[in-house]
Amino acid sequence: MPIRTKRWNDAPEPGDGLRVLVCRYRPRGVRKDQEPWDAWMEDLGPSRELHAAFYGKEEAPITWLEYRQRYLDEIMRPSGRCAVMLGALAVRVAAGETITLLCSSACVDAERCHRTLLAELIERAAEHAKRTR
Repeated sequence: MPIRTKRWNDAPEPGDGLRVLVCRYRPRGVRKDQEPWDAWMEDLGPSRELHAAFYGKEEAPITWLEYRQRYLDEIMRPSGRCAVMLGALAVRVAAGETITLLCSSACVDAERCHRTLLAELIERAAEHAKRTR
């Protein structure tokens, strides 16, 4: 599947295709005319509450397993903006378009990042879209 994941400040590459920022918070200090992404889908990032829980803003940080489950629960709500955005990205991927999901510059471990979970969801939805054409 043509889905890549990177941090927003990683250098763009020719094969990135549509670069989508999937963070709840817009990076500070980036002028609108210098954004290295094509679209910002903030609702595909973890909620403010989940973000705070993972980073221990108010109490001890939650585990990756709890974060993973809560993030997937948030994203998979059937009647929400996320479902529409996931579907739109999956259609593009099913058609062979490459998309690159961009996350925070501070997120150095892609295996413990929502962008990787999101990529898996989009890949599954794209496969389903291909089968139902």
